[in-house]
This record gives sequence, C-alpha cells and structure tokens, in this order.
Amino acid sequence: MPIPVGILGSGSFGTCLALHCAREHRVTIWSRNAEIADAINREHRNPRYLSDIQLPENIYATGDLEEALAGRELVICAVPSHGVRDVLRAAVNFFPDHAVLVSTVKGIEADTLMRMDQVYEDVFDPVHHPRLVFLSGPSFAHEVAEGRPTAVTLACREEAYAISVQESLSTASFRCYSATDVIGVELGGALKNVIAIAVGICDGLATGQNARAALMTRGLREITRLGVAMGADPITFLGMAGMGDLVLTCTGDRSRNRSVGVELGRGRKLEEILAGMSEVAEGIRTTSAAVELARRHGVEMPIAEAVQAVLAGRIAPEECGKRLMMRQLRPENE
Repeated sequence: MPIPVGILGSGSFGTCLALHCAREHRVTIWSRNAEIADAINREHRNPRYLSDIQLPENIYATGDLEEALAGRELVICAVPSHGVRDVLRAAVNFFPDHAVLVSTVKGIEADTLMRMDQVYEDVFDPVHHPRLVFLSGPSFAHEVAEGRPTAVTLACREEAYAISVQESLSTASFRCYSATDVIGVELGGALKNVIAIAVGICDGLATGQNARAALMTRGLREITRLGVAMGADPITFLGMAGMGDLVLTCTGDRSRNRSVGVELGRGRKLEEILAGMSEVAEGIRTTSAAVELARRHGVEMPIAEAVQAVLAGRIAPEECGKRLMMRQLRPENE
C-alpha cells in the first residue's frame, strides 16, 4: 500500500532512493539547495547528482524541512555524516510522532567518535529510538536508480520496525534483509570505506590483484576485530553490511573512496584530489576516527593506521604496502 515518504538529502543516494520509493509511494525530497529543488520540480531531474536519470513526476522537492516531514510515515535520511547532527537538530521539532526514520549514512562523527546510530539517539528523544532503522549494504546509487538488482540490510534494535521498512522498500529489484545488530551494520558500512582507500592505493600503485585480495581479507579482519570489541556480532561482517559492501566499495569503479586511493597511489596530493570531487568520500574522515576507536578499545588496525599516515602525508603511498608486508609474523586468526 502506498505511504507518504520523506527523503532528507538530494545527493546521489537521496535521489536514487526518492526514485526507488516513487515507484510505489508518494515522495517528498528535501534539499538544502534551492536550485536542485526547483530543477526537480520543473524538469524532473537532479541537475547535480544522477543528472542523466529522469525522475517521475510524483517526486516533489522542497527546501522547507517542515513541509518535507509533514504527515510522513517513513523518513529516510541520506546526508553526509558530517552534516547529520545539524540536519537532525533542525528536523526534530517537525518529526512526525509515529514515523519510522531510516538512516543511510555511513560514517563516524569526527569530534565525538559516535557511530551514526549514537548521533541519532543523542538528538532524538527516547520515544523515537525504537523506530530508528539503519540501512547498509552494497548499493551504488546509479544502479539503484536504474533498477538494477540490489540487496541491503536494515538493522533496528526493535526488529518489527526493520521488517516494516523491509516490506515498504523491497521490490523485485531491491531486496532488503532485516537484522538487529545495529552496531555491526553501522561499523561495517563506515569502516569498509577506509579499507577501500587502502585497496585504491594498491591499485594506483599497480601492485596486483594478489595484493588487493590480501588487503580486502585482512581489512575485513580489522573491521571485525573492532566491531566485536564494540559489541557487534561477528557474523554481521559476513553479510551485506560487511563483506558485501566491502567487496563493492573496494572493487567498483563508482567507489569514491577507492578512487581517492587510486589517485593517491598514482602520486596526486589529497588536496588536489578533493578539489576535483563533487561528492564526499566518507573514508577520509572515518580513517582517523577508526584509528582512535581502535586505540581506545585496544584493537590493532594496521591497515587503517597506514591509510591515516598516507592521508596525513607522513608516509608515501608505496611505503604503506611495505609497512604492512614487513609487520611481525603471526597466526592468521590474530
């Protein structure tokens, strides 16, 4: 049955989910950019993100948060991690009492080291906490917009709400799995971006596919170690929000984080790379947060530490691989 859906954020993922939801539901998308909102309403295209995709006429865009949220049963937040707290603070007074909120944000708040679920719970009153659902998994926006087969995970501590969203969002081309391990799903979605930068560096240096496979495998081990130390179920990291998202982000040509790593491996400076990007590569901010979280929890994350050193300019990209290969020998399960 069609329901009123609100999308917060008009970037690539907000736009693709607006298009996806509009195939079944009534959709309002909020944009902080008035030109984007006007273009969506007038031309049925987002002029900046997924601009080659025609949007259906039943998507209405607005720059007014109150209007975007009024009467919504399902709200999807798809803004960059560094903007989440400010957007939620602005939205909380207009948020419908019984709406379910789905977050697609993959990152860690830099200042507080909070996962996104912790940020949401920090902003919203406890009455809303059971209806916070977190979406993660291998899902490039362009392919979702094109209706290509995609599978994701929806995690909520109250599984009934994850199942409710699962039924609302799942179609023949977009399959949702439900879960209750919010910590694992959130960390998997955030930390895979760090490993994708490492793999991109490897690819930019042309070190070969053996090295790529080794980095992805050991990267998943690092993610799992930190996740378990923070209370996650290790099995989560073998699913869509773990291995699934890691594989896509480390190997897909549309991956912004991998692309940053590739350019670093080719010798370009980070500032130059960022100047040419129109969208956020979340792994850049997440890397330092991951290293600090690992330190606090007494967990080794040598790949994340090496990426941090490259991003900070402390070591050259080629030195990164040497450091990892020459670490003290140990059993694989450590």
